[in-house]
Amino acid sequence: MNIYSCGYRKAFEQYVSILKQKYPELHVEGENFTPPGYNMLIAKALGMLKILVIVLIVSGVDFGLPLTSVWQWCISNRFYSCVLIFLLCNAVEGQLISSGAFEIHFNDVPVWSKLETGRIPQPLELFQIIDFHLDMQFSDMDVGKIKFQT
Repeated sequence: MNIYSCGYRKAFEQYVSILKQKYPELHVEGENFTPPGYNMLIAKALGMLKILVIVLIVSGVDFGLPLTSVWQWCISNRFYSCVLIFLLCNAVEGQLISSGAFEIHFNDVPVWSKLETGRIPQPLELFQIIDFHLDMQFSDMDVGKIKFQT
């Protein structure tokens, strides 16, 4: 079973624990859902720009041009402006790379998508889905005696 998520680490860990209790032989994998390439590129560029601006503020660089009131304020209030830039840029970067995805695949078959349903499945729903797929996969076998790959 594969679970792909973006920002749902705690939910993933809870689901792994619940699934291991009910299906001890089930192999569960998790990985981050990769955001679209352009969002990742913009987030990386913003991160580099953030560091560059903070370094320029801390070093008090004078470009030889008339100082704007914003730059003067940043130089006068270095600590506050650096913290403000850091927090605001981190918030924007987080929004750019957050997709809200929480996908569940069973034997490489997608069985749940938060992007499609708008929510994460309840544990009982997930158990029903897994049981249904096990019944479909092993309809002529006794499901109670199946050993899952670990």
